[in-house]
Amino acid sequence: MTIVKRFIAGAVCPRCGEMDKLKAWTEDDIQHRECVACGFTDEMSLTAPPVEEPATRVNQSQPDPKDEIQVVNLMDPKAK
Repeated sequence: MTIVKRFIAGAVCPRCGEMDKLKAWTEDDIQHRECVACGFTDEMSLTAPPVEEPATRVNQSQPDPKDEIQVVNLMDPKAK
């Protein structure tokens, strides 16, 4: 099996800062990248376990009790 290495257009090397010097390829479910200018290499697994979404105000199914709706009466400052 032939591994095809491709340059990543517009990518900047994290080590040397050179643009358009990174090439990338996939081998055995691992994404590789390498800088041709400084020799930087990096690997990332493509089969990483899913990350659970952190609990936020938006994705909660139950409303927070401290966020209850309250009535506010506005008072006229000129009225006595």
